[in-house]
Amino acid sequence: QVQLVESGGGLVQAGGSLRLSCAASTLTINIRTLGWYRQAPGKQRELVATITRGGRWDYADFVKGRFTISRDSAKNMIYLQMNSLKPEDTAVYYCNVHYDEGKDYWGQGTQVTVSS
Repeated sequence: QVQLVESGGGLVQAGGSLRLSCAASTLTINIRTLGWYRQAPGKQRELVATITRGGRWDYADFVKGRFTISRDSAKNMIYLQMNSLKPEDTAVYYCNVHYDEGKDYWGQGTQVTVSS
């Protein structure tokens, strides 16, 4: 079973930046996508960004041009660089690993709060 631990969340003013990190026990076999999701109070969990097999980066429309997802396979790390943050970005952010056989693994989440 894959273990994922997020860090890097916190309180930031609108227009500021944060970098989220996710440490994984392994990122070496049968991975279909790596990604970041978020869930705001009263809303469903939503996709933020993913890296698909083959190296394609996909982003939700509301973060295009502001967020960048990246990985360091040698260190078993997934990152989300968040720039130009807005109050509506406030949410708990989760990292995710999805395998070809349909299995998903999630971290515990890290809180991001953006004030105006």
